[in-house]
Amino acid sequence: MSSIQMTAVQTPTGGVNEIIPVLLPSLKDRYAKRAARLRALAVGNAMADYLSFCAQLADTQQQLLERMPLPEALKASLVERLGHGRAPLASGDYPRDHYWQQLLQGVIEQLYPDASTAVRITLDGLRGLPPEQLEDLASALLAGGYEQVGSGRALFVWAALSLYFTQLASALPASASAHLGEQRQHCPVCASAPLASVVMTGAQAGLRYLQCSLCECRWHMVRVKCSNCEATGALDYWSLERQDAAVKAESCNDCHSYLKVFYPEKDRDLELLADDLASLALDAEVEREGYGRSGISPFLFPG
Repeated sequence: MSSIQMTAVQTPTGGVNEIIPVLLPSLKDRYAKRAARLRALAVGNAMADYLSFCAQLADTQQQLLERMPLPEALKASLVERLGHGRAPLASGDYPRDHYWQQLLQGVIEQLYPDASTAVRITLDGLRGLPPEQLEDLASALLAGGYEQVGSGRALFVWAALSLYFTQLASALPASASAHLGEQRQHCPVCASAPLASVVMTGAQAGLRYLQCSLCECRWHMVRVKCSNCEATGALDYWSLERQDAAVKAESCNDCHSYLKVFYPEKDRDLELLADDLASLALDAEVEREGYGRSGISPFLFPG
């Protein structure tokens, strides 16, 4: 069980330098900013075409968020998920509403007109599946069954699921409390794996938070500790450019995993999903050294 627990909203204690255990996602222009960053990173990049395509996908998520936001009835039921000592939106057994499938159909409809032949074949395949098979695909994907889903379908199913869970997380009438203990490898809100970690600026300056790959919450984890096995003292930091690069990979010699670390103070335009995709060369170098990625890249699934 995670040492961070989600409960109904409580009044902050107001302590000096109080560390907020969980930062729920803000929806304001979230996907529009991601799309803009992806397009900026595409200029001169060897992966320009795919970065541009992912920008289209992020634009689609922004449009769906504005056109068909999470129904109020689904928000109202969230309070019942709190206070049970587990992640309130645990993706493995959360009773998904059909709304997420409506988002998926919206993704398909928005992308289809400008899609390549190969992408259209994938979208047609998804559009032709009955609801129960889409639920099976979602369950397999959330459980890490990437080969069962396939990397092509996973991209679009995850985009819909993430838009769904991010809205749920944003609407949670909750605050978090941190207790003594470990087990912070997974999101305390939806129990999913992280995308990466970020060393914050602003009110949380210098603190490290992990960002969820699914609901996009951020949760606190102390620095100089492996985000996967929580060991200390066996960590190395890798970068492709200079020592003070804005994007690094933190590797652990105990569990032989790695996860990227982002430093917005080095580049204020960083956007974790976009910059993660644009820095795949770093992944390749670290994996060549024998480390395996412990997190999930929502724009690049295996299988």
